[in-house]
Amino acid sequence: MEDKRLIEVDFPLKEVSEESVRGKNIRHGHISTLHIWWARRPLAASRATTFAALIPAPKNHDEMRKKLEFVAELSKWENSLNQRLIEIARKEIRDFFGGSAPKVLDCFAGGGSIPLEALRLGCETHALEYNPVAVLILKAVLEYPQKYANLKVKTIDFEQTTLAGELQAKEMPKLVHDVKKLGQLVLNDAKKEIGNFYPSDSDGSVPVGYIWARTIKCKNPACGADIPLMRQFWLARKEKRKIALKMVVDKERRKVNFKIVKNEEIDFNPSEGTTKRATTLCPVCGAGASDKEVRKLFREGKAGQRMIAVVLHDPKNKGKIYRVANENDLEVFKRSEKYLEEKRAKLMEEWGFEPVPDEATPEGKGRGAERAFSVRNYGLNSWGDLFNSRQKLALITFVEKVRQAHEKMLAEGYDKEYAKAVASYLGLMLGKLQDWNSVLSIWRPDQERNEHVFNRQALPMVWDYSERNPLEGKLMSPEGIGKIIEHCSTINDCYLILPARPAVTQASATSLPYPDNYFDAVITDPPYYDNVPYSYLSDFFYVWLKRTIGDLYPDLFATPLTPKSQEIVAYSHGEGGFEKGKRFFEDMITQSFKEIYRVLKPTGVATIVFAYKSTEAWETIINSLFKSGLVLTASWPIHTEMKERLRAQESAALASSVYMICKKRVEEKAVYFNEIKEEIENRIKEKLTQFWEQGISGADFFVSAIGPAVEVFGRYSKVEKLSGEEVSVQELLEYVRKIVSEFALERVLKRADLGGVDAETRFYLLWRWTFGNAKVHFDDAIKLSRPMGVELTHLWDGGGFVKKEKEFIRVLDPKERAKDPAFLRKTKLTSMIDVLHHAVFLWENGKRERIKEILSETGYLGNEVFWQTAQALSEILPEGSKEKQLFQGFLYGKESYIREVEREERTLLDFMR
Repeated sequence: MEDKRLIEVDFPLKEVSEESVRGKNIRHGHISTLHIWWARRPLAASRATTFAALIPAPKNHDEMRKKLEFVAELSKWENSLNQRLIEIARKEIRDFFGGSAPKVLDCFAGGGSIPLEALRLGCETHALEYNPVAVLILKAVLEYPQKYANLKVKTIDFEQTTLAGELQAKEMPKLVHDVKKLGQLVLNDAKKEIGNFYPSDSDGSVPVGYIWARTIKCKNPACGADIPLMRQFWLARKEKRKIALKMVVDKERRKVNFKIVKNEEIDFNPSEGTTKRATTLCPVCGAGASDKEVRKLFREGKAGQRMIAVVLHDPKNKGKIYRVANENDLEVFKRSEKYLEEKRAKLMEEWGFEPVPDEATPEGKGRGAERAFSVRNYGLNSWGDLFNSRQKLALITFVEKVRQAHEKMLAEGYDKEYAKAVASYLGLMLGKLQDWNSVLSIWRPDQERNEHVFNRQALPMVWDYSERNPLEGKLMSPEGIGKIIEHCSTINDCYLILPARPAVTQASATSLPYPDNYFDAVITDPPYYDNVPYSYLSDFFYVWLKRTIGDLYPDLFATPLTPKSQEIVAYSHGEGGFEKGKRFFEDMITQSFKEIYRVLKPTGVATIVFAYKSTEAWETIINSLFKSGLVLTASWPIHTEMKERLRAQESAALASSVYMICKKRVEEKAVYFNEIKEEIENRIKEKLTQFWEQGISGADFFVSAIGPAVEVFGRYSKVEKLSGEEVSVQELLEYVRKIVSEFALERVLKRADLGGVDAETRFYLLWRWTFGNAKVHFDDAIKLSRPMGVELTHLWDGGGFVKKEKEFIRVLDPKERAKDPAFLRKTKLTSMIDVLHHAVFLWENGKRERIKEILSETGYLGNEVFWQTAQALSEILPEGSKEKQLFQGFLYGKESYIREVEREERTLLDFMR
């Protein structure tokens, strides 16, 4: 068992990255569609890394090649239930562990990706979570499908017939059958009760949604109009289909009406609404209201809302139909409000608690992730306030129907625990209704549908929102949830080697309820500083789950909101601010790693996933690993995010998650830093060469270099300077940045000698390659500039290319710099990047003669390094970038500039002769 694991030696990085990104688009049967959970790891990466961590590395090159090909095949979604492949994988794992199933723990199990794949691979799987919503998800993904997998029923499959045309019987898990049957019953009963509040039009068109705008009174005493607050007016914005709402302002009556316009009728810009970042203009009189005034009106309860349009679907035709809301639509809504109050009073008497959640929403104070909660700034003080009256009615009706379905199962003699499992899925199904149908759901004109609340990890205020008809479409269909249960139930069907039943536990990772040296592997994805405020986000669902199935889980739903005292997140709203929150996180994550060390067998392996760009966060994680006694033996930056979903133009979001492979340190040994510097550099360059070939780039490339450095550094219990002072992780990372910077620049410029490229230009190149046009926190910007020998503060005044925006740094392109007169007035161009920016600006403005003068004066005209740098910039800038187009255009004229200047020089020489 001393052998190195496959993942410590090699890994099919490119193939698994591609499958991990592709997995984000898979819907049917994927656990991500069961219930939302934030930062869930891809199944492909979880399956591949778990397998590679549990088998030995092959001894020769040919065996290694075959094994890597097998891992790549294993990671594919279409092979997730491939009996042959999974059986081979299970047998290899068991053979390595002497014929028994290895014990695997995920102590930050979240949405269940890692434990599901450990279970699929035949491991004895343990999933631990602190958050009760996550615990319920884990039970639905791991526990219940396995517990009831052997209960089967036969049903008629109306889509399959025999050759003789007879209907065929189909066997399916009873759990799938009953969830679908009871789910349909819930939906049908809800339709019977509240269907009249979503009436069809006289032509048979069915309403699928309603567009609402919040309103405030114009502060101009002579006007007083109700201003509809709308961020934009598009209803459909596609290449061949453009539909918008147009304001029709009645100045005499001081009223704003609407009409629907299409294609060539659109004679205004629908992208410009009446409000932007809470600042508002009255369309009637033009009076403005500041963001502070608007927030004050909302907090004082002086804001309203108005139904603007109805979205319909004609069952006989494809596509959406739009019309302006009329008096009948408003009357129906008022009836739903009245019925809500009647039903609310009735249920409160029956249940003994408030049916609509009255628990407080987060205050949104502090910095970082907590700023994501802005709803209290606008008077949305309870979780129930995030839904309008008809949305609340729909939710409490579905809650009631789920509770009744559970009672019906018990009355019909269902096993109590089994009925609890079925009701749990029905309760989780309501999560979709909450996520897709609240006053925070915006309309998406590019797709002609509403957007779910948690498209981001935040609860931001929205001005105009889309109410959805929950009784139409697939939103509340139990078919989707049935497919997930079926997938999870059948991962063990027909396999010779079966794992033990999975165990789901609610506890803190800082105090694991397992004995010492218990697990063969710990594979987990811990939280990252304040990146995701899990408890506050999940309260959105917790308050409704508590009302739906809370009595079935008294321990999970014992508190008014999710527990937070032991949550490992760096919050800043408490006493001591972010510094205290940061220390809390660091202490807790260190204790968690110590617990991982304690429960891990001496020969066990731990895989810890980390996906955070902040250098400070990496320092914390590495220090915590060192303090725990875990040693990094390998690391792999696996692409886990779709690039189009990254906020790459706004912030330096990572596309990769780094999978760090760790083992227990076996000896205590000290070393001088000078003795291992060369080894660290060689290891970094060896891995960077591999990562470069695999397509890792930008911010991900810098992060990917940390692991290889720590592999060498972390083998020693103490690394000292010659003075005897201990080398800090911060100093190690500074050394890493220097090596990576030089490595990346050499490849970007396609030359080993960086001479002739000044420090500022190197910094500009490296920034564009690393961060693109993103804004970056000041601390991380400083850490990128230092290895270049650049002082940032010298570059953000006097026409420089750096701009400071509060705590963030942006690097300006030539067009942005040209807006600053100080840049255009520069007569002494000291850096190559200044010359390049002036040249491309002049090129855009057609000033060819001035370009030739500048290039001649600076000596760059015939300087090949100058042209290579311009070419490198044009290559690393993203497609569609205006700056890229400028450089490409400038480079196109390179030969003509040189020829013309040479011809002019020859002419001058001839004249002088």
